Amino acid sequence: QVQLVESGGGLVQPGGSLRLSCVASGIIFSNSATGWYRQAPGKQREFVAAITPGGRANYADSVKGRFTISIDYAKNTAYLQMNSLKPEDTAVYYCSATSLYSYWGQGTQVTVSS
Repeated sequence: QVQLVESGGGLVQPGGSLRLSCVASGIIFSNSATGWYRQAPGKQREFVAAITPGGRANYADSVKGRFTISIDYAKNTAYLQMNSLKPEDTAVYYCSATSLYSYWGQGTQVTVSS
């Protein structure tokens, strides 16, 4: 059974930083395309960042230069380092992993507010 568990969300002031973690079981990130998505209230889920098994990363324009996706393959854990956070980054953030199928975590809330 595949399980993705996100953590690290919370309340942060504008300009602050957070690091989200996604621990996987039942699937190996080194064999999967891994991504982070987010969904703000009243909006559709949107792409944030992704990384291929070969280590190539790509980002949504709205987070480029501020967010960094990475994977610790030894821990089978994905990360999303978020810097210079803005109120518009407020959303539930989801981790996903795709091999033959796509799997999703339950999400972690990020709120950027003063």
